[in-house]
Order: sequence, then structure tokens, then C-alpha cells
Amino acid sequence: MPVKEEVRRNAAARIAEGKPLVDGVLGYQDTVLPQLENALLAGHDIIFLGERGQAKTRMIRSLTGLLDEWLPIVAGSEINDDPYTPVSKHARDLVAEKGEDTPIEWIHRSARFGEKLATPDTSIADLIGEVDPIKVAEGRYLSDELTLHYGLVPRTNRGVFAINELPDLAERIQVGLLNVLEERDVQVRGYKIRLPLDVMLVASANPEDYTNRGRIITPLKDRFGAQIRTHYPLDVATELDVVRQESTPLEALGLRVQVPEFMSEIVGTLTHLARASAHVNQRSGVSVRLSIANHETLIANAARRALRLGEKDVVPRVSDLDALAASTAGKVEIETLEDGRDEQIIERLLKSAVLTVFKERCPMERFRDVVGAFDEGTVLHTGDDVSSTRYVEALASMPALRGPVMELAGSETPAAVASATEFVLEGLHLSKRLNKEEAGGRATYRGR
Repeated sequence: MPVKEEVRRNAAARIAEGKPLVDGVLGYQDTVLPQLENALLAGHDIIFLGERGQAKTRMIRSLTGLLDEWLPIVAGSEINDDPYTPVSKHARDLVAEKGEDTPIEWIHRSARFGEKLATPDTSIADLIGEVDPIKVAEGRYLSDELTLHYGLVPRTNRGVFAINELPDLAERIQVGLLNVLEERDVQVRGYKIRLPLDVMLVASANPEDYTNRGRIITPLKDRFGAQIRTHYPLDVATELDVVRQESTPLEALGLRVQVPEFMSEIVGTLTHLARASAHVNQRSGVSVRLSIANHETLIANAARRALRLGEKDVVPRVSDLDALAASTAGKVEIETLEDGRDEQIIERLLKSAVLTVFKERCPMERFRDVVGAFDEGTVLHTGDDVSSTRYVEALASMPALRGPVMELAGSETPAAVASATEFVLEGLHLSKRLNKEEAGGRATYRGR
């Protein structure tokens, strides 16, 4: 059975059972996955177009789950020869000699997947094959097919072959790949071999590269029956679902980690604001990995503070957001030629994220009495080195602040109270209701 027919049959069974074709991919249920189902049912080769961090590689690798678990091949075959229709000379000769007694091996579906990251130095030898000098030295003629060392594509015969960043292949390599997939022949070192390969081709590319004239040859582009456009999570809630699924939990330190919803939302909102910012290069994309790295960094900074202060509860605060500059800078490309502007742009995005979440969660009318108390001379100090119990003590002296803070905290633990207090104070400052003075890692909030 051809590999595309095999994938079609197994995909149809999953769809009929209501099971997803790929596991662990969130936010694509109504956009990308229906297109993928159509492509597989139609028996098409597929190219995924999208920026970095849009689960293209994960979806491609998961396609092996749609292959049969075990497949019989001619024993010793390098290219997974079908015992009934052998392709390589080794398998043809063995079947001709042994007939019904031809030895068979069974390979797992995980061995029927080949993958190559396209780079400018990728060669025909890598993808198709090359004459093996050792086999020639053993006494075979150069024209003998048995002297050929097969490349990645033939070795994935009867399976799925994937090329990441397809436009980065040199044009002459694209022509060679097209030949083996379309014409079924290979030319290596001046002699020609017919290779009727059975391969499902899946590729990925950045839309900018794929559509630029000259980066991809038209006949190869025409080879793909389905062009599927991926995207980033369309809302913050989906972004955070991906973060929770993919982030590495902080364990084995004897600490209790709790991340308030509003702090997680700030992390997700920061990423969404970066994707809409004119100061960030959108051609290279703003990956979901930014949200994951920032979420992990936020918890790590809170854990570092808890360890230093001897606290057992780890709850990130607004003062921990400064640590996100390090994990953000390497994940986005800032569109500026001025030194030092990168930090300013990231800081501005962070403040915008805090203000956005504050406005969504905290109606300003609830804080009139709080602002009034500050206008009468109340002063509060916050910072990375301020213990959680200090916030609880400060809250006891401000009854107007206690209600909104405890509602946000969702817990009586001092660490949760400290986190909610800082969020409210920073939100009021960014809403221009309070003044804020910063010195080092500490801040002082007072009335305007």
C-alpha cells in the first residue's frame, strides 16, 4: 500500500473517532488542523508556512503517528524495500534468488521518518546519495548500482520525509530533489538510476522566504498539493495554555510555587503586544517560546527571592518583571539603530502589559478610597528584598486597600498578598493615580 494511502486510512480512522491528528498543538482546532485533515485525506504533499515557534516541526514529526506501527521490508535493505515490489538492486537480486523464502525484517514507524534542515551547504549527496569509495575499492565497477551510498530521501522510502526551511536549499539541489520525487530517477556521478520511491514530502518555510522570487523553483513549489499557513495563538488565554503545557516546572527545591492569574496574563500580554509593536521586527516573528521563557524566568526570580528571604511560598510579583528583560532580549529583534534603545522598548512593553491587565481586572472606581488614603500622606515601599510579611503589615494599616488586594490574591498566604499588593500599586501608578520613585530594586509609592 502506498504511504499516502496508509496515512489517509489512519487519518480517516482518527477523524471518525473524534481524535486529534496531532497531539499537544493548541489553538489550531478551527484553523490549521482542518486544512491538515483535508491535505492528508487528499493524499497531498504539504508545506507549512509560518514564522518561528508556530509548531510546524511538531506537527510534521507527529505525522509518523499516522503510519502503521510495523512495516515488512526485505532484510538488509537500506531503503525499506517492499518484498513484493523491490526497488534497490540488493533487494531485487535477493528476491530473484530466494523467491518466497526471501528474508523479511519488520521496522517500526519511528524509523520511517527522515528530516533535514535545509542549509546553503546541503548537497545532493546528503539528500539523494553518492558513490561510496569503499564499495568501489572492494572491487565493484563504478557503474554498479551497489556502489551507491543512499542519501536521506531514498532511506525514507515508504515513509515521511521532511525538509525544514525549504527555500534555503540551493536551486540545483531543489532540482535534484524534484527529479527524485517527480521523475523517479537519480543521476549521481554521471550514471543514472531509476528509483521509484514512495515518499510523502512535508516541508516548512518562512512565508517571507517562500514568496520571494528566486528562493524556490516553481516546479518544486508546484509539487505541493497543500500550502498550510500557521499562526501564533490568537488570544492570551490560548497563549497561556501553551505556556502551561510547555514550561518546565520548578521542583525539588522544597518550595511551593503559585503563579497568580494576573501575573501569567502579564507574560502572555507582553508577547501579544510585541507581535503588534512597530518597534519589533515582525518578519522574524515573536515566538511562543518568548512567553514560555518569560514565565520560567518570572518564577525563577521569585524563587531566588524566596530562598534569600527564607520563605517557602514562591509567588511572582511585579518587581520580578525586571528579570524578563534578559529572557526577552534574545527572543525578539528590535527595529532600532540606537544603542540602549532595546532596553527602553522592552521596558515600555512590560509597562503596557501590566496596565492592560490591570484595566481588564480592576475597575478604577474600586480604588477611590485607596487613592484618597495616599493623597492624605500614606507611603508604601516595595521591592525585591521586601519580605512578604511586610506587605501584610502594610495592608493592615490600609483598610481601603485590603478588599481589592485579597480578592486578587485568592489566598491568605503572605506571598500571594504581596504579589497582589504590588500589582495594584503598579496599576494605579501606570494609570496616573499614584507617584512612584525608584532606586535600585526598590520602589516607593505615594500620592500625586
